[in-house]
Amino acid sequence: MADKTDKIFTNFKEHSVAEFFKKNKQMLGFAGKVRSLTTIVHEYVTNSIDACEEGGILPEITVRIAEISKNERYTVAIQDNGPGIPKKHLGKALGQMLAGTKFHRYAQQRGQQGIGAAGCTMFAQITTGKPVKVVSEYRDKRLMCKVGVDIKTNSPDITDEIEEENPQKAHGLFIEGEFGECKYERSAQSPSEYIKRIALANPHVTISLTEPSGETTTYTRSSEIVPAKPKEVLPHPLGLGVSDIVEMAHRDAKSRSISKFLQSGFQRVSSARVDELKGLLDGRTEGLAPIDFEKKPPEMTWGEGEALIKAFAMVKWIAPAADCIRPIGAEQIQASLANILAPEFIAVTERPPKIYKGGIPFLVEAAIAWGGQAGRRSSTNEIGSDIIRYANAAPLLFDTSGCSITQAVKDVDWKRYKMKNFEEEAISVFVNVASVHVPYTSAGKQALSQEEEVYQEIKNAVMEAARRLQLHLSGINKERDQELRRSAILRYVQQLSKDVVDLAGKGKADEVNAKLQNLIETKYKSHIMGEDA
Repeated sequence: MADKTDKIFTNFKEHSVAEFFKKNKQMLGFAGKVRSLTTIVHEYVTNSIDACEEGGILPEITVRIAEISKNERYTVAIQDNGPGIPKKHLGKALGQMLAGTKFHRYAQQRGQQGIGAAGCTMFAQITTGKPVKVVSEYRDKRLMCKVGVDIKTNSPDITDEIEEENPQKAHGLFIEGEFGECKYERSAQSPSEYIKRIALANPHVTISLTEPSGETTTYTRSSEIVPAKPKEVLPHPLGLGVSDIVEMAHRDAKSRSISKFLQSGFQRVSSARVDELKGLLDGRTEGLAPIDFEKKPPEMTWGEGEALIKAFAMVKWIAPAADCIRPIGAEQIQASLANILAPEFIAVTERPPKIYKGGIPFLVEAAIAWGGQAGRRSSTNEIGSDIIRYANAAPLLFDTSGCSITQAVKDVDWKRYKMKNFEEEAISVFVNVASVHVPYTSAGKQALSQEEEVYQEIKNAVMEAARRLQLHLSGINKERDQELRRSAILRYVQQLSKDVVDLAGKGKADEVNAKLQNLIETKYKSHIMGEDA
């Protein structure tokens, strides 16, 4: 039996996270040739915008995609004017999975896991065998190198490194990679659509795309204000699980007691709240194990962690701070939609912050653009509705049907808002969900999971905007009805003028006709003006 057991485990091996994602690259968004190319652009562009905003810089980004050959190979080059990446961080930022500045911070950011850029490096490597070329300009240095990923160890592989002085103190990052198993096409999920949607939700960004055909499209910023940085805050007690609080306690080497740990490690936990928790966890509350609040945090047991989480649910907490969330802003959304879609009507709503899972703050912004260039045009120029989805101002182009944003928008009863057939209307519904922890369905970050609180808030925001569209459409319909009535009456004025003169036996038909026309025009003009007022 022992021999059989040993034989079973002969091939037992450890694997790095890079090896895992190499075999499961679809989890990062590299699934399908068009999607893979858009994913590469998405990861690099969002990193560039985040870096510029961190540095207080108005982003200027250029994207160039060129076809190398007909066997589905492309070069993708991204240049930004951000602060650049220092030498000591460059390798990990671009060549190591789960390394970065975002995953551990409790503040809103476009990226979350520290996988995206390194995932692109890995994808270049496994589809062409080539590393990515990088030029990073920061402070008074210019660093040029090639970056790859050591798949077995999940560590960066840097070659051809040259560092030189940068007397002009220029700043920015240039990345160029060669990628296989990709395809460029103009579609609703292409890099061109992605760039357009980045411009819609980020009016402070100037971004241009040069396509394989050589055609360049530039979206110039409509705002000269760098968005304020979201503040990094402490986690809220209601947003935690047992493993979260136990791990945090075991890592805390500074706090002298669990009491101090709770007050320094979480928001909304005051000494009064600790006293309330002590009263619940003194051994007299049924179902809650007692806790010694004076013991050191690393001594916390799993059972004590469970008791704390249960006690948290019994305390009435102040809602989480929303300083960590940064909306796009109603004015900015209005300006972007007007600039790019030029619709006949725009309604924008910005809901107050809410929480999901008890303690994770989020905020929903929604807008409706109707008429003009709103909606989606098919290859046969047929018009249909368009749902424009965002998470932390980053476009979501894929996994549409499995996203709670799509579901919430489609679940709105559009007939109540004068939309006979939503699918065939020239309407764009814009939704942005901002949160410190966006509930994505996968590491590819292209759809939101069905969190009930988030779904309901999205639906409420869209209906709020739809009510304003309803008023607008009602006004249009009333004006149309008034015009039809006016035209109908005017058709009989000439005959009526003659009949009135004949019956009265005096007067001139032309004079009566002019007076009647003036009376009708005055009536309907004042009626319409009165409604507008």
